[in-house]
Amino acid sequence: MTLEEVVGSNSTEKKMETVSQALEELLVAAQRQDCLTVGVYESAKLMNVDPDSVVLCVLATDEEDLDDIALQIHFTLLQAFCCDNDINILRVSGVRRLAQVLEEDTEDGNGNEPRDLHCILVTNPPVQPLQCQALQDVSSFCEESRCRNQWVPSLELQDR
Repeated sequence: MTLEEVVGSNSTEKKMETVSQALEELLVAAQRQDCLTVGVYESAKLMNVDPDSVVLCVLATDEEDLDDIALQIHFTLLQAFCCDNDINILRVSGVRRLAQVLEEDTEDGNGNEPRDLHCILVTNPPVQPLQCQALQDVSSFCEESRCRNQWVPSLELQDR
């Protein structure tokens, strides 16, 4: 391994950690402002009705989801729609971490199913737009990735 590869990989890891942290901050801020749509079907409905309000689409999976053909088909369709409508997309591994960040119960006391965290949309309403550094950081990361022909960048969220 050359010095450039070592230094480059360290800076890439730091960048990914920074973007992961920015994503978590963005999701919390968006949730506080009621700017999150959670769930594959809910997200598809919103993007069909008001795609201009969507600023980020987070597609989340864990190891066990990789064999879920239906979910992968949904992801492919969502990704295509996002690309056609200039919506930033981010693939994330770590559904459990997303549940922690969003303070989701894995199941509630009534035995209801937990919300589907496989797809999360961040919307930016025109009335009170989200103005946070975290949104700018995540958007910049997505744009930089597209410039490197990586249309759907990936992040790994770490359990804490």
